[in-house]
Amino acid sequence: MSTRKQDTSPTFDEENLLQSAGFVLTAGVDEVGRGCLAGPVVASAVILPVGLKAAWLREVRDSKKLSAKQRESLFVCINEAALSVGTGIVSHEVIDSIGIARATKQSMKEAVMQLSPAADSLLVDYIKLSDLALPQKSITHGDALCYSIACASIIAKVSRDRMMQALDAQYPGYGLSRNKGYGTREHLRCIEGKGLSPIHRRSFCHFQRKLAL
Repeated sequence: MSTRKQDTSPTFDEENLLQSAGFVLTAGVDEVGRGCLAGPVVASAVILPVGLKAAWLREVRDSKKLSAKQRESLFVCINEAALSVGTGIVSHEVIDSIGIARATKQSMKEAVMQLSPAADSLLVDYIKLSDLALPQKSITHGDALCYSIACASIIAKVSRDRMMQALDAQYPGYGLSRNKGYGTREHLRCIEGKGLSPIHRRSFCHFQRKLAL
């Protein structure tokens, strides 16, 4: 696994290595929402054109390092430029049933399977997708180091944030538009006062609620 420092900008170094080995449809894969108390885990896979040159690439970072406005703008740019984009969504019910580790891998696998054209290789943020018979490399802090993974993180983050905003309207009173389902102190206090909503992860929340006290 690559462990280059996170304070550098993403590069195409990993994609170029795969290209030199004959792979031309490399997908970056990342997920968001793994540590949330409510809502789904969402993963995205992005195949960028070989040799892509675009001014907006200078703005690409790990999605957590960007403002919501920056992510929304880049979301459009990435979708327009990418050869293929796939997004996988695994619900809170499935997370409670099979556990977050398996659910995260399932969302990533679904994202990869949605790609058209299909990927011939993968660059994955941290996780190894052993169920997929594709050449792949797991990269620690890949969303900070690799353009394809960083772009996937942006697509996944914007997609999930939009879902959580819609869920906030359906289940008001938990601040989901603000906290996106993460265990902020405000969110924990809302759970303590209102109880769990239908979209809260029971396997996460039963030991978290006491933190609101």
